[in-house]
Amino acid sequence: MKFIRSGFAPIIIILSLLITLQACKAKKLVQKPAPPVEAPQPAAPVQQVAPPPPAPVPAPPVQKPDYNFSNIQFEFDSDVLRTDAYPILDKAALQMKMDPSVKFVLKGYASEEGTPEHNMTLSQDRANSVKIYLVNSGVSTQNITATGYGTSNPVGDNSTDDGRRLNRRVEIAKSN
Repeated sequence: MKFIRSGFAPIIIILSLLITLQACKAKKLVQKPAPPVEAPQPAAPVQQVAPPPPAPVPAPPVQKPDYNFSNIQFEFDSDVLRTDAYPILDKAALQMKMDPSVKFVLKGYASEEGTPEHNMTLSQDRANSVKIYLVNSGVSTQNITATGYGTSNPVGDNSTDDGRRLNRRVEIAKSN
């Protein structure tokens, strides 16, 4: 007991700990030996199988052109296209270009104001205005015939303003 009281006890404890730690460090990990690797067995020959042919993909439905165009209206005594005709003509041009083998007739008309000669010329000029627009939009000029019909075949009553307005028109029709 005398020894413990003298102050050497903490030193002895520290030394014994250091020795224990050194002994632990010195131990090496024991590794287990790896299992022996077997030589690969020759594989059985693989028979090549052709993949099944792909399922036929259905063709997209063919869009048939709609040749039902609205009439193109004109102002009184004018062959200048109105701006509200542009969307109608753009749709017509798109449809006409889908099948270049189809031929079209542009039928120009006039209301009954004016002389028959003037109305015949005006109706032809209206049909030509529509033709120029369509050709400039990419429709082949060989596929379009423009004809003026004057005041024949009215769709409205020529005795009213509304009827005359309806008669100032160009109709686009598929040629037979």
